[in-house]
Amino acid sequence: MPEKHKKMMILGKEILPGKGAQLNLDVAKLHTTTPILVPVIIERAKVDGPTVLLMAGLHGDEINGIEIIRRVLRKGFNKPQIGTIICLPVFNIFGFLNVKRELPDGRDLNRSFPGSEKGSLAAQFAFHFMKEIAPHVDYVIDFHTGSALRNNYPQIRCVLQDENHLGLAKIFNPPFILNSSYIPKTVRESINKLGKNMLLFEGGKTNNIEELIVEEGLNGVKRLLSHLGMRTFKIDISKDREPVILKESKWMRSPNSGMFQALVNNGAKVNKGEVIGMVTDPYGNFEKKIKAMQAGYIICLNESPVVYKGDAIFHIGREA
Repeated sequence: MPEKHKKMMILGKEILPGKGAQLNLDVAKLHTTTPILVPVIIERAKVDGPTVLLMAGLHGDEINGIEIIRRVLRKGFNKPQIGTIICLPVFNIFGFLNVKRELPDGRDLNRSFPGSEKGSLAAQFAFHFMKEIAPHVDYVIDFHTGSALRNNYPQIRCVLQDENHLGLAKIFNPPFILNSSYIPKTVRESINKLGKNMLLFEGGKTNNIEELIVEEGLNGVKRLLSHLGMRTFKIDISKDREPVILKESKWMRSPNSGMFQALVNNGAKVNKGEVIGMVTDPYGNFEKKIKAMQAGYIICLNESPVVYKGDAIFHIGREA
C-alpha cells in the first residue's frame, strides 16, 4: 500500500509531500489600500516528520535574524529530507519597511499575543499567526537582537527547569544559555501554551548585520535540524565548546550621566569588584569607575558613547 501522509493545509493551501510553496500572510493594507503581504516560505519533504518554524523580524529593526533566515533560504538549508521547514523571515513587515521596532500603531508586536481578530493592528498580526501558522509547527526558533545600542552576545533564552527545552538549547549550542521566564503576551508564552517547543535566540544589536551573530545562528539551525533527523549537512557543525548555563542575570546601570566607555569585551568573564567601565563628563571634571557588582559573564553591552544616569550599560549573567 502507498504511504499515507498527513494532510497539511496552511493559509488555505494544501502543501503536498515533496512540494514547497511561498504563501502570504495577508493582514493589513497601507493608506493607499496597497496590501502588505508577509511572505511565508514552506518546504515539505516526501517523508513526514517534524515541522520547524524559523522566524525573525518580530521587531522591524532587528536585522541579524532576518539575515540568518535569508542565508538558510539562499543555501537551501530549508529543504528537508524529512518533515517540513517553514520560514518567516520578516514577521513585522511594517516595522521592517520603516526600520523601526514597532508597528505603525506604536505597539510592540511581541507584547500582543495571542492577539485578537478585531483588535489593534499588532493584535491582528498576532491573531492570524496563531490561527494560520502556529498550530502546524512542532519547533520554533525565534531570532532577536538587543534594542537601541545594546548589543547581545549570542545566547539562547529558555526555562532551565524545562529539561526538554534546555536539551534543545544545548543542541543549538550558543555561547550562553540564559534562564528566562515566560513574559505575558509574548509569542514565546503563546507557543508554550500550545504545547510546542520554542527557542529564543538573542544576538547582536538593531540595524546591523554582524557576521559573528549570523554564523552562530546559522550553525545553531543546522545543529537542530540535524538533531531532529530532518537533513544532513556536508559542513562540519560539531560542537567546539560547551555553552555556559546562566541561572540568572542582572543589569548594571550608569551611576551618572556622561560619556560611557566599556573596558571589557562583550562575552567576557568578570570578577566581582573588577573595573569594567567608566563614565566621564565632557569637561574633565570627573571619571567615575564602574565595578562589576557580581562575578559572571557580560551577555549584553551598551555601545552608546553617551548615557544618562540609570541607563542600562552591562547585563551580567551568573552561572548555574
